[in-house]
Amino acid sequence: MRAKELRVIDSHFHFCDYVGFNQIALAAGYTNTEECLHKAFQDNNIVHGVVMGNKTLDPAGHHYPDYMSYCIGLDSNVFYDDMDLMTAQVEENLKRKQCCGIKLYPGYNHVYVYDELYDPIYELARKYNKPVAIHTGLTATANALLKYSHPMTLDEAAVKYPDVQFVMCHIGNPFLQDAIAVLEKNHNVAVDLSGLLEGKIPDMVTFLRDKRGYISMLRDWLNYLGSYDRVMFGTDWPLANFADYITFVKDFIPETYWDALFFNKDIRIYQLGLTPYWRQWSIAFCILKPS
Repeated sequence: MRAKELRVIDSHFHFCDYVGFNQIALAAGYTNTEECLHKAFQDNNIVHGVVMGNKTLDPAGHHYPDYMSYCIGLDSNVFYDDMDLMTAQVEENLKRKQCCGIKLYPGYNHVYVYDELYDPIYELARKYNKPVAIHTGLTATANALLKYSHPMTLDEAAVKYPDVQFVMCHIGNPFLQDAIAVLEKNHNVAVDLSGLLEGKIPDMVTFLRDKRGYISMLRDWLNYLGSYDRVMFGTDWPLANFADYITFVKDFIPETYWDALFFNKDIRIYQLGLTPYWRQWSIAFCILKPS
């Protein structure tokens, strides 16, 4: 399958005027602007993206182009002592069509995802039938604590709320074995593959060769899981280069599952309202079929 034929949804990226993102974007070959991002989407046939929006809880602060949806984020910058106020603002976001879920940052907030503090948030996710994405694995700052972001903590939340759809962001990297165990056990948990690359890769062939051990682990554990219908493509932009990331993921995902992983499953899990591949082909067949 040629790259230009593969439609892509980025299920996990960032889009805000944050000073720290400017240098990060430059390292990946971009500028942290909507113009640059839009061109990069077009160049890589990325038709839609899910913003992990953690800049404010005020719905007025979340305005995005039509080719983006967003998850309302509860990181340490917007985490309030007043839980009633925070819950009310989260609900106002969830009422919006463009808001497709909630994002939690347990490692940064120092609160386990199964803590009763989050119960009102999960109740809202259930009420509006929108998923809860959770940052798992390594964190970007030293003051965050890995014991809260370890993927095993998601097991208890998934059991406590079996009718809530969870998304394990970053596949719990580097705790891959534990992440896969949680996914295998809990069918209400999906996963995105974001945050596994940083910057622009100067020589992808050499990179893939040098990282073959790590890539083999990704391939083997995902193959062991066998549930590619719960695996989504994501980049964590501006952390990584889009073209590099697509090439990287294709290296350990069987081509049979590319349509599902890069496009179809994002539509289902985040309920994006786009037409899945199988439906596109069905419509095209009906149009082209002679009368």
